[in-house]
Amino acid sequence: MKAVIIGGGIAGLASALALTRRGWQVEVLERAAGFTEVGAGLSLWPNALRALDALGVGEPVRGRAVLQGPVGIRDPAGRWLSRTDTADLERRYGLTAMIHRADLLAVLRTAVPEGALRPGTLVSAVRPDGTVTHSGGECGADLVVGADGVHSVTRQSVWPGGPAPRYVGYTSWRMVSPPVPVAETSEWWGRGERFGYAPLPDGRVYCYATANAPEGASDGGLPELRRRFGGWHHPIPALLEAADAGSVLHHDLYELPPLETYTSGTVVLAGDAAHAMTPNLGQGACQALEDAVVLGGVMASGDGLAAYDRQRRPRTQMIARRSRQIGAAGQWASPAAVKLRNTALRLLPSSSFARSIAPVLDWAA
Repeated sequence: MKAVIIGGGIAGLASALALTRRGWQVEVLERAAGFTEVGAGLSLWPNALRALDALGVGEPVRGRAVLQGPVGIRDPAGRWLSRTDTADLERRYGLTAMIHRADLLAVLRTAVPEGALRPGTLVSAVRPDGTVTHSGGECGADLVVGADGVHSVTRQSVWPGGPAPRYVGYTSWRMVSPPVPVAETSEWWGRGERFGYAPLPDGRVYCYATANAPEGASDGGLPELRRRFGGWHHPIPALLEAADAGSVLHHDLYELPPLETYTSGTVVLAGDAAHAMTPNLGQGACQALEDAVVLGGVMASGDGLAAYDRQRRPRTQMIARRSRQIGAAGQWASPAAVKLRNTALRLLPSSSFARSIAPVLDWAA
């Protein structure tokens, strides 16, 4: 059996690995000239680490990661709004890891047969019968996996009347700072703005930030970050001072409204092509890894794509909805609303996060 996978990011390579391990022949079509990822970090929550174990690459990923979860939320002055009982979180669900995206992609790429990778291949159309038109001609397959991101050509081809991605009302920055002493992974919530950071294995620090802004309005540069967050509590000013302007990635944030199905004929969607979500739960890549494991399992068992849709669509849409709700509260800008939010967060027991996140982290391969 042959699968053509459109997109060579995390969702695409993980899907290729899952199917390869089940005896499928795969081709991964990637429009970029190489299978690379630019400078940003990501969280691998316990559900993602279980998915990576199921794919056979859990240990090499852990070897490139910092095994540390978030400790809580502060306000811009550094006062704690909530603290996470990290020991309870680990006891309930397992470890959380922070890794550079490029390192995760490298592990996945190495595990996929070299001959399966087709960089520099631009896909222009996909049909439900498994026919794919691309810059090198046309090919067919028993299965086509659309793992080509939020603006998926696969989705637009096969679901032309489907919903378009929508702007969520705030923009984002990501960067990797040179080494700056930080003790823990933390996030800071202000009025319509947030800043977070996490240490990486080599001493560098992954930083991310969000701010309310009209679509396309932010200039996106390091000067704007310093203007917005340079007066916040230590170590945020030090991180911004150490940062290089060329390391800052700026993107407006989009999510995909719920689809009625993730499958059509021999075509299936995975990752952001199926369920692009806001980053507030750190579950975008985690859900892509789960997608891959489930896809490999249903294709091996003979349950087929209908089973994939039944397992993946309700779960991923629930997580996207939760992520949207957290982001909405995190981006409140009204002084009265922010005061109410902060007071409520301070009143929550440290164990509340571990309990509330159960539907997300309880997944098992």
